[in-house]
Amino acid sequence: MALPTWDHSEPLAVDSAPVPEYGAGSLADVLPTLAAGMSVPDMTAAIPELTPADRNCVFLIDGLGWEQLRAHPDEAPFMTSLLASSRGGTGRPITAGYPATTATSLASIGTGLPPGAHGLPGYTARNPATGELMNQLRWNPWTDPRAWQPHPTIFQLADAAGVHTAQVSSPTFQNTPLTKVALSGGTFHGRLSGEERMDFAAEQLAAGDRSLVYTYYAEVDGKGHRFGIDSDPWRGQLMYVDRLVQRLAEQLPPRSALYVTADHGMIDIPFDEQHRIDFDEDWELRAGVALLGGEGRARHVYAVPGAQADVLTCWREVLGEQFWIASRDEAIAAGWFGPRVDERVYARLGDVIAAARDDVLIIASEREPKESAMVGNHGSMTAVEQLVPLLQVRS
Repeated sequence: MALPTWDHSEPLAVDSAPVPEYGAGSLADVLPTLAAGMSVPDMTAAIPELTPADRNCVFLIDGLGWEQLRAHPDEAPFMTSLLASSRGGTGRPITAGYPATTATSLASIGTGLPPGAHGLPGYTARNPATGELMNQLRWNPWTDPRAWQPHPTIFQLADAAGVHTAQVSSPTFQNTPLTKVALSGGTFHGRLSGEERMDFAAEQLAAGDRSLVYTYYAEVDGKGHRFGIDSDPWRGQLMYVDRLVQRLAEQLPPRSALYVTADHGMIDIPFDEQHRIDFDEDWELRAGVALLGGEGRARHVYAVPGAQADVLTCWREVLGEQFWIASRDEAIAAGWFGPRVDERVYARLGDVIAAARDDVLIIASEREPKESAMVGNHGSMTAVEQLVPLLQVRS
């Protein structure tokens, strides 16, 4: 009788991961390109497809990836009509950066730096000074914001160069540490409703001969996490934000460019053991691990001293066909976090880094009950998470 043939597939190669387009077409390249077009000193027009404008507005829609937008033309007719305008009329998306998550992406767009330089490398990351996990979205436990992210924002540099600079967002975000390190500079204007934000953003654009305005909407992401991107609540939010984009576009003052983008896309993950691997119930994955950081599709794994090599080997054996599994140095060499990683950022990265390729999560049902219950997720380097629009309207 013939013996059965077992498929021992090789782990995914680290260098096979589709690295974000740092330096030419990522979120970190948007504001430097716009600022260069407004003659802000020391700025580089990194996205060559964009043409300068005197007044620039960036509208960031949290969680609206390129592929989700393209899949819902009926819910977003106005933005769908702008797809060909994306990335300077090429009809192409840009990339978020790794990991594709809000804290990282907002820091990338606000500072014009990739994650390895600005130092917010995930949803949660280890603070080397304390050994604790720090939630970089909620800024918990408290860490000095300027020590954690010391670089100036593009808004600060533009304001110093005489550009009229403003952020128009929910009042909730005005004094948060994430806003301070990623989006401060010029004046923050809190407005509650989406309509108020659009109207006031247009007013702020007109308030200077050179203007740089940022506005933001969160609930597309919120509904996606809670209900999934295949849900009626998510579709309702997409319909609403499509009307907001049109409202703002119709009010642009002369010599203006509106750019509509996002911080990441999203993917719905089924609720079963095949798609949701529970770290808290898996003794193999827990062995030698001191801290589990990041999020379900983009994990930072911090090993007990001396166990780094064993943890890497184990995670590759268990997960390597579904996740790109890299050591810290391998991920840095592959450029996952950008062309360089600053010394102060190095130890914030996991000893082992796991980025999902397949429709799968590493949840932690006991440590992270709320996050583990989310329908929609993001973080990794797949197209549904990484690709975001850069729609354009000019006046």
